[in-house]
Amino acid sequence: MLKLAVLVSGGGTNLQAIMDAMDSGSITNAEISVVISNNPNAYALTRAKDKGIDACCISPKTFASRELFNQALLEKLQEYHTDLVVLAGCLVVIPKLLVDAYPNRIINIHPALIPSFCGTGFYGLKVHEGVLARGVKVTGATVHFVDDGTDTGPIILQKAVEVKQGDTAKILQQRVMEEAEWVILPKAINLIANDKVSVVDGLVQIKE
Repeated sequence: MLKLAVLVSGGGTNLQAIMDAMDSGSITNAEISVVISNNPNAYALTRAKDKGIDACCISPKTFASRELFNQALLEKLQEYHTDLVVLAGCLVVIPKLLVDAYPNRIINIHPALIPSFCGTGFYGLKVHEGVLARGVKVTGATVHFVDDGTDTGPIILQKAVEVKQGDTAKILQQRVMEEAEWVILPKAINLIANDKVSVVDGLVQIKE
């Protein structure tokens, strides 16, 4: 049974999609051991607690240094014997300490088709604002492993979403979540939980 730690910063809609997929049987051989947020007011913590899942806040603001925060986060993950760290709308930069401790065992959902509209500065609504400003006709979401870079790790799954005339960043954000993020993040977790994913020469291979 794959033990997940889900890291969140806000409302937890991706967390909800994971929990729903577990309830429906779309994700097998996996369970959420703990939900961790850097934001004490994140509604995601309430979602987890309502489901009977351990949930806690570890905020950088409560530590004297970033190093101490990073160490506390690592210790919490180790405490729960985490097999896979899932960044589900987590706005904290993942330190090298964690990447080294969990090589190809941290996944992130990014609300665009990497390598477009990703990297430093592209997060949250800023991604969708960038999409609309450039005038592209197709966007989407990407699930990827986390490495030392920003949105540079091996890509696991992608799903395209149409950009429609008259879209605002908020409208597009919602469509990308509904049509892509909530679909491919649970799917990626299920593939990993059932030993279908490997990384060879920096590229993901998925077994049929």
